Amino acid sequence: VQLVESGGGLVQPGGSLRLSCAASGFPISNYYMSWVRQAPGKGLEWVSGITSRAGGTYYADSVKGRFTISRDNAKNTLYLQMNSLKPEDTAVYYCAAALRCELILYGSSLQREYDYWGQGTQVTVSS
Repeated sequence: VQLVESGGGLVQPGGSLRLSCAASGFPISNYYMSWVRQAPGKGLEWVSGITSRAGGTYYADSVKGRFTISRDNAKNTLYLQMNSLKPEDTAVYYCAAALRCELILYGSSLQREYDYWGQGTQVTVSS
């Protein structure tokens, strides 16, 4: 069982990146999925979540209107489209999977509450 994030990198303020999270060993179609980030020297911050079937989406206020979460169950992959990036978006971004819907509804950033957690991908927003 594995979650592997990719797509991170260095981008200028105002730029865009698309993160991917490829799952193996389990079907993400049965799981509620989240993106969680950790900025340098700070704690984990829940960024966005998507429900397992209907695809309802949820966002932290800090990214609402700029980030879009989506999933392709056929490819067993989760995505995060990040537009209008700001220096404060600099962080390691993790994807996580949960069978409990409340983690998405209240935006949990606690790794121990999720069933699966990826290794992270670095996003740096700087000129």
